[in-house]
Amino acid sequence: MTTNITNLVGIDAEGLDRLSCSAKEDPTTGRKTLRATTVCESGFRNMSYVRDLAPVLVGEPPALLGDDSAPNPSEMALAALGSCISVGMLANATHREVTLTRIEVAMEGDIDISAVWGIGDVPEDKVPGFTDVRCTVTLAGDTDEQTLQEIHDNAIRWSPVVNTFRRPVELVSTLVVA
Repeated sequence: MTTNITNLVGIDAEGLDRLSCSAKEDPTTGRKTLRATTVCESGFRNMSYVRDLAPVLVGEPPALLGDDSAPNPSEMALAALGSCISVGMLANATHREVTLTRIEVAMEGDIDISAVWGIGDVPEDKVPGFTDVRCTVTLAGDTDEQTLQEIHDNAIRWSPVVNTFRRPVELVSTLVVA
């Protein structure tokens, strides 16, 4: 079996350097507020809107009373985690002048859904959400294994989404009655 190895489309190395230098000179330039709005379409079908991009459909599988037309919110969280890790690896490789030929981030997480959104099994000590998340990264490029490991480790250490999963985040919810 022959495998054609092609280089991944890279990112603008000079733009990455400018962004990096700007953040080093004034760390406050890196502090942003991100926004997303989710609107229930019908049943468990939700459209999520980010910037001026096309909306993203998020739903539930039939086992959770959905129509199986889109990933569920927890699956989207895993996808966001994997995507953030991938972005970090490409940025780190670019910074090191390494050309990558493959980035694949496989995510899986263990979750207890027995609380059924607060109407199922809800003892006081129940903590909903992921209890364990496993990430398997396949990385290939024009460098040695040690450098690929360093690219991986740095991307994991500095990933905003990895760090969101690893530490508590303050969340405030305000009800607006329409």
